[in-house]
Amino acid sequence: MANDSQPLSPTQELTEAGREFYRRGWARGASGNFSILLARKPLRLCITAAGNEKGTLDETNFLELDDDAEILQGFGRPSDETMLHLSIYRLRPRARCILYSQTVWGSILSDKHYVDGSIMMQGHEVLKGLVGVDTHEHTERIPIVENSSEQIALSHVIENVLLENALIHGIYIRRHGLYAWGETVEEARRNIEIFEFLFEVLAHSNR
Repeated sequence: MANDSQPLSPTQELTEAGREFYRRGWARGASGNFSILLARKPLRLCITAAGNEKGTLDETNFLELDDDAEILQGFGRPSDETMLHLSIYRLRPRARCILYSQTVWGSILSDKHYVDGSIMMQGHEVLKGLVGVDTHEHTERIPIVENSSEQIALSHVIENVLLENALIHGIYIRRHGLYAWGETVEEARRNIEIFEFLFEVLAHSNR
């Protein structure tokens, strides 16, 4: 009999997240990418390979990469957004998981508020689920950056946003999707869940 208390492997944790996100409509087709930090010195991460649907992930759909995005283990092509993950891990020392979601409401808000530079959230009890937030009066900003096929340039933009915004829990790439992180997969999933709930609330309230 399997030991139910046996901890999940990084690939199992990300596989479960992928299936849940697909079920909830947060990950469509082969878009998006998930990762877990395996080691910081030297930096090693486990990340989804490009081109795989998140609802059907298994252990063959992951790569182990170094801090130059070179493949150490696994088969396939690294996600185009691998450089973004590396930038976040380098500038957020407590982050050990990065997840991605793509929804109708988030995409609409990223377009609508792009000129403002961020999506603003305040006054919602659910914000207290974010690490470091202890009041519903908290104002959470999710910076919005323009998408680009030049991933190195985009990663530099992400780095600047992280340096200028020490307390944010996520970044939205316009017309692309949300990247959020946490110390664990559970924490990163919770952040995504909070943001996606508020995206829908904000989008409906602005109709």
